[in-house]
Amino acid sequence: MKYLLTLVLLFGITMSPIFAIESNNPSLIINTIEIPSYEFNKVLKDTEIIQMERPHSVSWQVTIDNRLLYANPDGNAVLRLYDKDNPDKFVEVGMGAKPNEKFWVAVQTPKEGYVVVHDDLERGWSQNYKPIISYTERAGMTVNNGARIVVSNLDIGEFVINSYSVHGMESSTDPPAVNSGSMTVEFISGDPAKNPFAFIPFYIAAGVGIIVATLYLTKKRS
Repeated sequence: MKYLLTLVLLFGITMSPIFAIESNNPSLIINTIEIPSYEFNKVLKDTEIIQMERPHSVSWQVTIDNRLLYANPDGNAVLRLYDKDNPDKFVEVGMGAKPNEKFWVAVQTPKEGYVVVHDDLERGWSQNYKPIISYTERAGMTVNNGARIVVSNLDIGEFVINSYSVHGMESSTDPPAVNSGSMTVEFISGDPAKNPFAFIPFYIAAGVGIIVATLYLTKKRS
């Protein structure tokens, strides 16, 4: 426990001066949206595509905190992220209800069409973890289900997030997919070339998270 407290203190001390230089990168964008449960009780054809306040380009990361309470075991929570220049191009992440908790990642491009690039039908995700989608123009797209990387450096070409949509029902005659809760989605993007130091807080946060998780698991096993 003392190691954990030490890490937290170091994190707080380190973050203070670094956050002061974030404003030095004019391309840095941080945006958080909260999607209520009723938005997922619709079929794909009835979804509304929501425009982002500002597009996310060059290098971006999307963190999903799914705190939805599903209404039936066939319910899903599907998030689609659309490209700015081509609305028919999108990235899709789906999370199913308990007990299976299926998790899938799909991409649609003009050339390849709709392709499922990862599909885990059982225990693919958990509310104890937050799935993360990350992208850079050079390295492509990587997806972590919160516990492990499931898609690594997938080439999807240039992709600028400009809008999103959600749904959760496969048929209009199905019972509601979700009955309460919400999904919080955090977007972070920018061009590291304009000031790499502005992104240090996120690197530190990720590193501390990994260390804390490792210490927790080690203590639990012992």
